[in-house]
Amino acid sequence: MKLRSYRGIIIRLKRKKTVTRRKLVEESSLDEQQVSPEEVENIEEEVVEHQEKKAADTPKSQPPVSREVLDTGDLVLPGDMIGTSEEFIPGKNTFKHGGNIYSTATGMKSINQKSRAISVIPKTNVPPALEMGDVVIGRVNDLRSSVALVEIAQIEGKGEREIVNLQQAAVHISNVKDGYVKNITDELSPFDIIKAKVIDMKSMRLSTAGKDLGVIKAYCSKCNVDLVKTSENGNKDYLLKCPICGKMESRKVSTEYGSYTV
Repeated sequence: MKLRSYRGIIIRLKRKKTVTRRKLVEESSLDEQQVSPEEVENIEEEVVEHQEKKAADTPKSQPPVSREVLDTGDLVLPGDMIGTSEEFIPGKNTFKHGGNIYSTATGMKSINQKSRAISVIPKTNVPPALEMGDVVIGRVNDLRSSVALVEIAQIEGKGEREIVNLQQAAVHISNVKDGYVKNITDELSPFDIIKAKVIDMKSMRLSTAGKDLGVIKAYCSKCNVDLVKTSENGNKDYLLKCPICGKMESRKVSTEYGSYTV
């Protein structure tokens, strides 16, 4: 490796395959000079050190911080309209009505910019709200030809506080139990206390299909006293008997009948 005399010296480093110009403090009068490997290594270290120092001194632009969830800082109260269904998807502690989205809690409005879901982060102890898949306890208020109308009293596992988005629910004859039901009056009766699962939030439909779902407390249609399970007539699980008049009645009975505290 050689140095040639110019206004500066060009050093060719074969190991890095790069060309580096280093200006001399004084012009060299050497036409040609042999450089030892140790000198080449020292020069290389000086070059690398200079490049690292230059890179460290150069300010680097920081990429913008991406925030998927945006806290708007807006305090909302239950019943406040916080958006429309055209703009957002209703998230936690909200409900949709007539194309608008309302808050069910007192808290801060929050928007997920990726999913476009709008939610409310509660600042107080929020009353429970019905959600898809919730198991509820309710009372049958009326029977139609193919529907039982139910008044929901509480959500299982969420305490006994008033439900904020409470509305009348219904059990359709097709959701009473697994299997064919000819007459809904053979399965449910007015004033029955039932355990059911929410299967449709839009139309508030419930299902009592399942061993642990169904009637958990029933009353004699004649004496108005609690019916009890009976071992008569083949010990059928769906048969109940009045302890006073002895009348037999059929229900879609839950496995928790008689043992569930209402």
